[in-house]
Amino acid sequence: MLTFPFGAAYETPCALVLGGFDGLHAGHMKLLAAAKETGLPVVLTTIYGGKGRQLFTREERRVVFARAGVSAVCEISFGEETRAMPAAAFAEKLFSLVAARAVLCGEDFRFGRDAAGTPELLGRYAKCEVSTLPVVRTGGEKISASMMKELLGRGDLRAARALAYGYFIQGAVEHGRAVGRSYGFPTLNLSAPPEKLLPPDGVYGGYAETPRGNYPCIVNVGARPTFGVEERKVEAYLDGFSGDLYGETVRIYPEEFFRGIQKFGSAEALTAQLRRDIERLRENIR
Repeated sequence: MLTFPFGAAYETPCALVLGGFDGLHAGHMKLLAAAKETGLPVVLTTIYGGKGRQLFTREERRVVFARAGVSAVCEISFGEETRAMPAAAFAEKLFSLVAARAVLCGEDFRFGRDAAGTPELLGRYAKCEVSTLPVVRTGGEKISASMMKELLGRGDLRAARALAYGYFIQGAVEHGRAVGRSYGFPTLNLSAPPEKLLPPDGVYGGYAETPRGNYPCIVNVGARPTFGVEERKVEAYLDGFSGDLYGETVRIYPEEFFRGIQKFGSAEALTAQLRRDIERLRENIR
């Protein structure tokens, strides 16, 4: 999958799908399905660098988009220049650079300074028809990235299930303090960048995608008070894995909340709890 910045040309005739695309949910997948029906390569826009935390980092989005069969992604930095660009100027620049033969967006798509741009305005600058699709709702509420963030931010993992390809935390495995290894539960450690939206601190059941296969895992998001570590990290014990993954890229998928983080009086008490967590993991996570 090709990625290119806003300002670079994409000269292959394509179906251009417009949106911010912080990951993909059910509404986005309907847009992609319609774009694929054109038989053209699908090019997606994505906006990164805005205020607030994001469901997926720039690198994580590339994984999601590639899995969805997108041919190329126009990555738009939401910096001062982009925020200040009038909607008409944005549309004119976009269609002068991308050889769109079909354009698709949601009916609520807005762009340009003060979000003044509408699908109707796109039609004045596109050299083809602009198709708009209705928003997708659940329980009367629009499915959106904002909804996913709200759910995930309060620990409701329905957000993970509503996202195409799930919610995950991606990173390179770091060297930790190897404390877990000393009492029989070696773990891998990841650092999430500041822009990444994490679920609330706690212990989760889920699974890990690694270069050596997928493994059920117990995930600790947050501090490790039993050992006096206050730094917020993502730490996972992979059930059935042996060896090390230092420097490898791993994706952690938290799927079920197990318990809050607590301080144990001893390593033995923590070990007993971890055994209970593993039993629950084996019963619930496939």
